[in-house]
Amino acid sequence: MTKPQGNNACRFAARPPLVTLSPYHLITLSVSLCLCGVAFGGVPEAGKYFAIKVVDEQTGRGVPLVELKTTHSVRHYTDSAGLVAFYEPGLMGQEVFFHVKSHGYEYPKDGFGYAGVRLQVIEGGHAEIKIKRLNIAERLYRVTGGGIYRDSVLLGQPVPIEQPVLNGLVFGSDSVLNAVYQGKLFWIWGDTNWPRYPLGNFNATGATSRLPGDGGLDPPVGVNLTYLVGENGFAKGMAPVPGEGPTWLDALVTLPDASGRERLLAAYAKIRPGTSMECYERGFVEYNDEKQLFERIGQFDVNAPVFPAGHPLRVKVGEQAYFYFARALPLVRVQAKRASYLDITQCESYTCLKEGTRAEEPQIDRDEQGKVRYAWRRDTPPLGCKEQNDVIKAGHLKPDEALVQAQDVDTGKAIVVHGGSVYWNEYRGRWIMIALEAWGASMLGEVWYFEADTPVGPWVYGRKIVTHDTYSFYNPKQHPEFDQDGGHAIFFEGTYAETFSGNPTPTPRYDYNQIMYRLDLADARLVLPVAVYDLSDDTASCRFATGRELRADGKPRLVAFFACDRSGAGLIPVWAENASGGGVRLFVQGAASAPSALPAATFYALPPDGDPNRPTVVGLYEVTSADGKQRSYTTATREAARPGFTRAEQPVCYVWRNPLSPAMQFALHEAAAK
Repeated sequence: MTKPQGNNACRFAARPPLVTLSPYHLITLSVSLCLCGVAFGGVPEAGKYFAIKVVDEQTGRGVPLVELKTTHSVRHYTDSAGLVAFYEPGLMGQEVFFHVKSHGYEYPKDGFGYAGVRLQVIEGGHAEIKIKRLNIAERLYRVTGGGIYRDSVLLGQPVPIEQPVLNGLVFGSDSVLNAVYQGKLFWIWGDTNWPRYPLGNFNATGATSRLPGDGGLDPPVGVNLTYLVGENGFAKGMAPVPGEGPTWLDALVTLPDASGRERLLAAYAKIRPGTSMECYERGFVEYNDEKQLFERIGQFDVNAPVFPAGHPLRVKVGEQAYFYFARALPLVRVQAKRASYLDITQCESYTCLKEGTRAEEPQIDRDEQGKVRYAWRRDTPPLGCKEQNDVIKAGHLKPDEALVQAQDVDTGKAIVVHGGSVYWNEYRGRWIMIALEAWGASMLGEVWYFEADTPVGPWVYGRKIVTHDTYSFYNPKQHPEFDQDGGHAIFFEGTYAETFSGNPTPTPRYDYNQIMYRLDLADARLVLPVAVYDLSDDTASCRFATGRELRADGKPRLVAFFACDRSGAGLIPVWAENASGGGVRLFVQGAASAPSALPAATFYALPPDGDPNRPTVVGLYEVTSADGKQRSYTTATREAARPGFTRAEQPVCYVWRNPLSPAMQFALHEAAAK
């Protein structure tokens, strides 16, 4: 598998036997602990702690994962309620300064440049600190690990989950998979730490939870997990596939068997012990409800060019339902049938490589005019960001012929999407992607939001929603089952780990665990440019529409430019009116020639008299024929105007440039399957 799997996978080895202490040693250890003041009465009563709560100044909700550090470098981290239970002998009754720091949040600095606050620390007292959120997404709570609500419990505060400090003896778990199975959410995580030894479970950890509205907690509150455990109480290995090394699961789906019974299936990979993370075996497993284990039901070539991998999304193409698999980009699919899923020869990738060829020796499929052609092909790998860039550098593909054009909406900086998920969103009427950026401000800690009209694109303009300071937050996954308010609010989790980050100091309790975020899609910062398609039947006129206004007729559409489909700060509406000579004429707010009665805006753009001064923005100009009977619109320079046509001096408005080759077309017939 290509996904990061954390520390455990790197140091997997045979576990040494546990040491058994004699009664004498146990008595000696107990006496020693008592003398150190940490046993039997060493923990203060709840009323003796000083309670510090850190809240989001925007929502008033407690913020997890905020570091409060004293001037002698004693660090405390807020729990999932945003609380710290502070008790430090010698400091109670004193004024104490706390440095305040958290990923994606900030606290104001004083005149000496210190971001922190001085508090009078007294037994039984409390204080509240308001912190400004810079992240667009809001950090909610930790899903896995020990001490999720540790400080709340110490303070005697109510907690929302049934196991607030230790559940299934799980101290930490790698990236998440889940699926709705038998009316519940079935969860799978990767390599898992436990309290008894640094090496824990390497054969996948499982749990279930009730769905929201069916006994489950409200998604902003938390998730009550019921772990599948062994006789020792620790989360048991869910996929004990024979062979050395860890078993990693992927592509978790539910499908009926021959009798119509719902079954849970997954792909697996066996990883060779050591630090190389080499995969030496691949295949499929099926969940046995009686044994509560996944059992191997088939194997396939470890070097197969295409197979199910990533988070599945159900997509209906015509009358046929498919599973598309997103490793950020959903460029692999298979029919949503058991036989198809288990037969990798039926797996397809959306690629420009000729069928049967490989990325190592790429052969690009082109038509008679040399235009690149993308299609669903078997026995052919997809081109992810890295492979696509390699093919471009080798000269086989032009930059504007690349399918993946993910970039920062403001700067145009290319975003190398590495992992994530894609799901249909009812509120936006589009597919949305929550994606990790590789080699961004941190190596694997930046998370972005994108929208597209089809699962395969066009994925172009995005906005960063979560950032981390020298820390990883990899393999983010949205949970569409948690969507609220018709898709206005979405929820996603990711793996918070120092692995691959360069940070030598893991965050206590939080490291190597899953953290949940909420994202409000009505946030003005998420008003992003989307594809505006040219519906013209000829090149002499233009008719424009966004994907939401187009019928899903399966006809390939060319992208003319990008603009917004909803109002936002600094944007103006642009209207289209049928012109006497054919095509349409565009009008903007305040135009002298605009008709008195205007329909709904065709799109929203930046005003023509403004100074966008952004590398991603271009002018949209009206072009008219010599007789004035024909007009069209272009973002091209004056020199590129058609012969016999004149381009206006001033733009109608400013839109966002289209980085895609004119050969790139998108068929808008892929709909979310219910």
